[in-house]
Amino acid sequence: MTGLLWEYDGYDPAEERLRESLCTLGNGYFATRGALPECAADAVHYPGTYAAGCYNRLTSEIAGRRVQNEDMVNLPNWLPLRFRPAGGDWLTPDTAPVAAHQQVLHLDPGVLERRTRYRLGADGTLLVRQLRLVHMADPHLAALRTDLTAEGRTAELDVEVALDGSVTNCGVARYRDLDGRHLTRVETGSAAAPGTMWLRCHTRTSDTAIGLASRLVADVPVSDAHETERAVQRLRLSLEPGRTVTVDKTVALHTSHDPAISDPLCAALDRVADAPGFDELLTSHLTAWEQLWRRAELDVPGDPGRILRLHLFHVLQTLSPHTADLDVGVPARGLHGEAYRGHVFWDELFVLPYLNLHLPEVSRALLHYRHRRLDAARHLAREAGLRGALYPWQSGSDGREETQELHLNPRSGRWLPDHSRLQRHVGSAVAYNVWQYCEASGDLDFLHTEGAETLLEIARFWADSATYDEHLGRHRIRGVVGPDEYHDAYPGAPEPGLDDNAYTNVTAAWVLTRTLDLLRTLPEPRLRELVERTGLEEGELARWEEVSRTLHVPFHDGVISQFEGYGDLAELDWHGYRERYGDIRRLDRILEAEGDTVNRYKASKQADVLMLGYLFSPAELRSLFARLGHRLDEDTWAATVDHYLHRTTHGSTLSGLVHGWILARARRADAWSFVQEALRGDIADVQGGTTGEGIHLGAMAGTLDLVQRCLTGLETRDSELWLDPVPLPELSSYGFSLRYQGHWGVRLRLRSGQLEAAMPKASGPTPIDIRLPDRVVRVGPGERVRMRLPE
Repeated sequence: MTGLLWEYDGYDPAEERLRESLCTLGNGYFATRGALPECAADAVHYPGTYAAGCYNRLTSEIAGRRVQNEDMVNLPNWLPLRFRPAGGDWLTPDTAPVAAHQQVLHLDPGVLERRTRYRLGADGTLLVRQLRLVHMADPHLAALRTDLTAEGRTAELDVEVALDGSVTNCGVARYRDLDGRHLTRVETGSAAAPGTMWLRCHTRTSDTAIGLASRLVADVPVSDAHETERAVQRLRLSLEPGRTVTVDKTVALHTSHDPAISDPLCAALDRVADAPGFDELLTSHLTAWEQLWRRAELDVPGDPGRILRLHLFHVLQTLSPHTADLDVGVPARGLHGEAYRGHVFWDELFVLPYLNLHLPEVSRALLHYRHRRLDAARHLAREAGLRGALYPWQSGSDGREETQELHLNPRSGRWLPDHSRLQRHVGSAVAYNVWQYCEASGDLDFLHTEGAETLLEIARFWADSATYDEHLGRHRIRGVVGPDEYHDAYPGAPEPGLDDNAYTNVTAAWVLTRTLDLLRTLPEPRLRELVERTGLEEGELARWEEVSRTLHVPFHDGVISQFEGYGDLAELDWHGYRERYGDIRRLDRILEAEGDTVNRYKASKQADVLMLGYLFSPAELRSLFARLGHRLDEDTWAATVDHYLHRTTHGSTLSGLVHGWILARARRADAWSFVQEALRGDIADVQGGTTGEGIHLGAMAGTLDLVQRCLTGLETRDSELWLDPVPLPELSSYGFSLRYQGHWGVRLRLRSGQLEAAMPKASGPTPIDIRLPDRVVRVGPGERVRMRLPE
C-alpha cells in the first residue's frame, strides 16, 4: 500500500486511548475504534463500535435525582481475535513481553495495519501482522486479516475469535456513574455455512435490533464454543519457524434502521455469505477511497498538509456518501467514541461549509435531519411559551432536548446544574447552513421547500423571543447562554441566563433578514403553500422587519460586549492563575473547585462575539451592524478582537480554529500559533485527555475550511465565486478541487501570489464567474486561467 501514513512505534499504555481514536476506521454508516483485537475494554483499551444514528435512552440515579440520558450505543464488538501458546495465557501487550510494536494508519486506502512481536520464551517470537478495514464501498462490511508467523522455534497456538455482545458504554470516566448497559436479549449461534457465526441483540428501550454475522477463513478446523453473550470460535495452529498462517475474519453489520431489509440478522448472514474474500474486498475498498479522495482533493505541502489529510480522513469516515441515505446529524465527536454521548450540537456549523463544496448530497441529508425534527423544535418552542422552532443544544434520535441536567466537575467531584440548554443559537446555525448549502449547490428545490419552512420557523422563534424595551428603544432577547459557555448567569442571580448575547442577537437579525429576502423571491404558488402550511400571518413579516433592525447589541469601552452587563464583571488575575495552575483551559472547573464561579469574571472558554467574524465576511458583518444601527469600523473590530483574545482560555478545540481564522483575516502575524493549535488539537490532545473519548469533528472540518474559505476569502454569493485571498506565509501554497452548482472538479490553486482556476471539460453547462476584489474573471469548461493577485 502507498500513500500518506500515520505511524505509532512502540507500545505505550498511556497513549492507547488517543491512538484508538485517531486510528478509528469508518464509512459513514458505522465506525470501529483502533483498539487491538486481542484486548478487551479496560483502563487502557476501549474497542468501541458505533452505528450512525443508533441511540438508546436510560435512566440513572445521580446525586439523589433520577436523570435520563440518550447515548449513541456501543454496539457488539466484532474485533475479538486473541491467541496464546497452547495451554498458556492469552497474549496482550499488557500481560506478555513485547519485542516490537507498530501501528500504521494508511490514510489513502483507509486501512489500519499493526505489527507486534511477542516473545515466546527465550528462543522464539510470534510475529502478528493484521490489516483491518471498514468497507467504504459496502457500508455493512468490515474485515480483519491476521498473519501469524513463528520465529526461532515451532509454536502451537490457540486462537479464539468472537463477536462480543457483553459490551457496555463505559468509555468516558465522567459518565461511569450512569447506566451504560444498553444491549439486551443477546443471542448467539452458528450458521450452516462453514466458519460462520452470528450474534443478535436489541437496545433496551429504543428496541433497535442489531444483527452481526462473521465468516472465518482458515486452513485448519474451526470449532464453535459459544458463551453467554459471546459467539465464539476456536482453532489450533501449528506454526513451523518462518511459516505464516493467515486467518481472515469478515463481518457484516445490520440494524433495524436499515432500509430494504426485513430482519437485521438475516440481512447480515446473507451479506457475509455473499461477501468476496479479503483480497477482493480490499480492492473494492481501495477503489471507493480513491474516488472519495478525488472528490475531496486537498493539496497542502509539509506537515500542515499531512495533518489536514488526517482531518479530512476522519471527516469522510464520519460523513461519507453513505450518510446521504441515513437519517442522522453531525455527531460532535464523530463515530469515534462516547464523549458528549454521541449527541448532535451546533458542530455542523463548522462541517457543512466544507461538505457543501465537495459532497453536497451529504449536506442536504444532514439538513433533512434537521427538517425532519422541525416538529420537535416547534414543540420545544411551545414549551418555552414561544412560536416558531427552537432547536435544542443537544439532540439525538428524535430531536428532543438531550442536554443533561447535571454535569460532573472532575476537579471538585461535584455534580452541578447544567444550564447549557439555554444556548438557543443552534437555530441560527441551522439557518446559516441552509443558506450556505443552497448558495453553494444552487439547490432551489430544497431552498423553496424544506429550507424555506425551516428558515421561516427559526425566524418566527427569534421574532417571538424578542421583547421591546421602552427605555432602550430596542428589542432584547433575554435569558440565554452564548457560545462562550462559561457564563450562564449573572453573579448572584437566582435564575440562569444572560441578556442580549451579541452573537445570539446579531445572528438572529441575520436569520430574520435572510428569511424576509427569501419570502420576497419565492415563486407565488410555493409562497401560498408555505403560508397555508405554517399559518403565517400578515403582521408577522412587518414585525420581523422591525426586530431585524432593532435588536440590541451592547457595547462597552469601545468594543462589542459579549452580553449586556459583561463590562461590569471583574478582571481575573490571569498571571496568578497561570502561575498557580499552569493549564487553565477549564478555568470554570478550577474556580468552582475553589468555591468561586467564572460568572464573576471577564473570561471566556472560547470565541463568542468573535464567532461573528468566523461566520460573516467583513463586508457582510459591517452591513449587518449597519442594519442594526451601528457603525462597525476596522478600529472597533480590531479592539474587540484584542479584548477577547486576552481574556479567552481556549478550553475548546474550536477556539483555536476561530481565533486563527479571525486573525488570518485581521492580523496575520498572530494567526499561525492559533492555526497550529487547531491543527494539533486532536493529534497532540491539547485539551488533556479528551481525544481518547472521540475526535473533535467540528475542529477537524474547520481546519479544512480554513484553507478552503478563510485563506482564499471564498464566498458563494449571487451565483458567483467570490475570492479575496490573504497571504499566510506558513500556508502560502495550496490547492483543492470543489463542486459548485453542478460543476464537478473545479480546481483552485494559490502559489507565489498567483491564483489559478481550472475547469475540466464538460464539468458543467455554463462558465463560472470568479469575482476578485478588483475584477471578474470568467472560466469556462476546459479552461485554465491564471490571475496575479494584488500586492
